[in-house]
Amino acid sequence: MAPNPSRVVGLFAKRPVPGQVKTRLAADTSPEWAAAVASAFLLDTLDRLAAIDARRVLAYAPDGAGDFFAEPAAGRFVLVAQGAGDLGRRMANFFGNQFRSGMEAVVLLGTDSPSLPLACVEQAFRELERADLVLGPATDGGYYLVGCARRLPPIFEGVVWSSPHVLAQTVDRLSKPDWRLALLPPWYDVDTLADWWVLRGHLGAMRRAGVDPGLRHTLAVGPPPEKVAE
Repeated sequence: MAPNPSRVVGLFAKRPVPGQVKTRLAADTSPEWAAAVASAFLLDTLDRLAAIDARRVLAYAPDGAGDFFAEPAAGRFVLVAQGAGDLGRRMANFFGNQFRSGMEAVVLLGTDSPSLPLACVEQAFRELERADLVLGPATDGGYYLVGCARRLPPIFEGVVWSSPHVLAQTVDRLSKPDWRLALLPPWYDVDTLADWWVLRGHLGAMRRAGVDPGLRHTLAVGPPPEKVAE
């Protein structure tokens, strides 16, 4: 069955190279282990989003990593490079390109929330039937999902990315009252070792309750190495 032609689910992902991904997690463990976590999150998120009825797009970084992402995408996602600029500019370019290609509702996620229920993604698309913009607040002060319908909102400039102020600054950018905003339930990102243990506890509780979290790659990651004192 062909995917829904009017909506797009996008995934922003970075090639999981030790020392270049999950740097806060690596600071308390090791660059190699943190990269293994990033790789597991990528694979599990791709597998889970493949169930969404939409045109699926994997926007990768760096620009020369297309060959690396072709195998995990496995034909389920269109591959595009994120391009240059800070996170805001890259997201704005992604949304703009999708709208110029005729898409009506576009939802974008990262790989930092592997346990996010797919119901939140579906809810985002439903919200965009009446709203211009939907945000999924993250418990660290950012957002785990952003979705736009039909036009590009002014939220991708003037934001201090990777800070606890991202969500507040994003909302502040919607100064004109004609921008209709919808919100999803809060969820958590996994950026630090403390976040990792939150995730592991959550997954363990789900399994004990008889719920399959659908994160086989993440569950296969071994325990973090102890940080050696210098």
